Amino acid sequence: MKPIDTPRIDAILSRMSLAQKVGQMTQPERQFIGPDDVRDWHIGSVLSGGGSWPGGNRPEDWVDMHDAYWEASTQADGEHLGIPLLYGVDAIHGNNNVLGATIFPHNIGLGAANDPDLIRRIAEATAREILACGVEWTFAPTLAVARDIRWGRTYESYAQTPERVAAYAGPFVEGLQERGDGDTGVIACAKHWVGDGGTTGGIDQGETTLSEEELRRVHIMPYLPAIDAGVLTVMASYNSWNGVRCHGHRKLLTDILKDELGFEGFVVSDWNGIDQLDISYERAVEISVNAGVDMFMVPEEWRRFIRSTMELVESGRIPMARIDDAVRRILRVKEAYGLFERPRPAERPLSAAASFGSARHREVAREAVRKSLVLLKNRNALPLKSDWKILVAGHAADSRGHLCGGFTVNWQGSHGNDVVEGGTSIWEAVVDRAPDAVLSADGSVEGDFDVALVVVGEDPYAEGLGDIRPHGRVELGSSLPNPGSQVTLAPYANTLEHRINRPEDLATIERIRARGIPVVTVFVSGRPLITEAELEASDAFVAAWLPGSEGAGVTDVLFGDVNFRGKLTFEWPRSADPDASPMFELGYGLRY
Repeated sequence: MKPIDTPRIDAILSRMSLAQKVGQMTQPERQFIGPDDVRDWHIGSVLSGGGSWPGGNRPEDWVDMHDAYWEASTQADGEHLGIPLLYGVDAIHGNNNVLGATIFPHNIGLGAANDPDLIRRIAEATAREILACGVEWTFAPTLAVARDIRWGRTYESYAQTPERVAAYAGPFVEGLQERGDGDTGVIACAKHWVGDGGTTGGIDQGETTLSEEELRRVHIMPYLPAIDAGVLTVMASYNSWNGVRCHGHRKLLTDILKDELGFEGFVVSDWNGIDQLDISYERAVEISVNAGVDMFMVPEEWRRFIRSTMELVESGRIPMARIDDAVRRILRVKEAYGLFERPRPAERPLSAAASFGSARHREVAREAVRKSLVLLKNRNALPLKSDWKILVAGHAADSRGHLCGGFTVNWQGSHGNDVVEGGTSIWEAVVDRAPDAVLSADGSVEGDFDVALVVVGEDPYAEGLGDIRPHGRVELGSSLPNPGSQVTLAPYANTLEHRINRPEDLATIERIRARGIPVVTVFVSGRPLITEAELEASDAFVAAWLPGSEGAGVTDVLFGDVNFRGKLTFEWPRSADPDASPMFELGYGLRY
């Protein structure tokens, strides 16, 4: 798929009114717009935010919803041109919004696997599960290079070095957008342009202070293979670069991304991302449109955006040429994807397909789990044996929600097994292999055991609510003209030291060890953490990251069916002192 100008695009543009053009630039959230509004306001796209779904949140519910939007958008008469809309979702580790989807490991684990072909196959499976829901566009891949693990989005980054992220960018885009027999691709979106992983202190939506040379070397580098692979959309980032917010940064959006790098698709804003540019909404719209944002994610205030943009054009503050460029780019993407030729969602061959959550896709996810695990310590406690009596303990042992982390059905994820349908928790996978295993969350159950498997780690989180902020609550971007409500969210914790954040985890390990039972700790987390005490108290220690719905991939390795192969793509910290040497260096990872 390559976006190019065609006679159809020229013909549509020549017939469009200003209202129709601005409508194409507008993306509301599904809870705040109905099909009639899509038709009447000429809307170009609708999205689902985290935790927003139709009906019972099954593929057929999504197909029915989008079919109604699609039918409204394609109605043509004297007032409407009938341009099919795009539907966007945050399918970032599988089609993770929907019940029963295959949930793949988050990016931090995939980085440890070091397997670009696996990345391509994950993207292909994700595309099919998106198409099963009748929609076409995912806001992925995330190409952030996370430089500070205090950032709450660290798990969305493959590595702290740009080379590994860049190696995955092309295969992931190609896997998502591949159009073989049956049109099996979706539209990809590289995000967040640019520097989101480089903020001072790892503060979400914060300030990235770097020279242009360093920005290009670290944070722009991964986008080059994505653009070469034909990525059709790019999402602007919340962060600022040297004091200027990316949503209003003409040099980044237009001069570098579009003109220098030759990106021919369209730039979409993040959720209300333009609001932070100025205390005046109209001025914020003016800055962002003129800087180069083409489509605007304005979940609730979409009518205000349309009216403001039209007034700004009519007053000359936004040139009509900039509007035409934005709409041409949006139409280019729709044309490149073949949207004008596709049948309505209810009639697409892959809608509500049996491939959704299929055994084939789950096997790809299970392979990804096996390859992502990193063995940090082993004093002859692994591999496990099926005829051993195994004590399984820890708050995350029987929780698929903990294994999946944030952005899984709910924005912030969930605990337990209720909303993650299909797959297995680690406990479910263990008892399938070792029938004499016993589950005890705190490890206090009596009995003789050959070994204890203790599954502990972080609770699920997403975005700013996952930040580690040493002084607690931080008013992110307090110097901004209009910081917005997201900047004062309470952080996940104020230290990277896990024994302080979750003392019960270390207590469980030590309680079991005091009984003379060897302890194998499986650590579930969205980033490396200071775990010196937990490591010392364990006979073996496995970094499992956020492996997703297929907990059996963990036991495949623990029981020795396959060897460990994961290697750290983030340094594992020894202490909170940023100048201290790491406990484990990049590339570390033991094998049997």
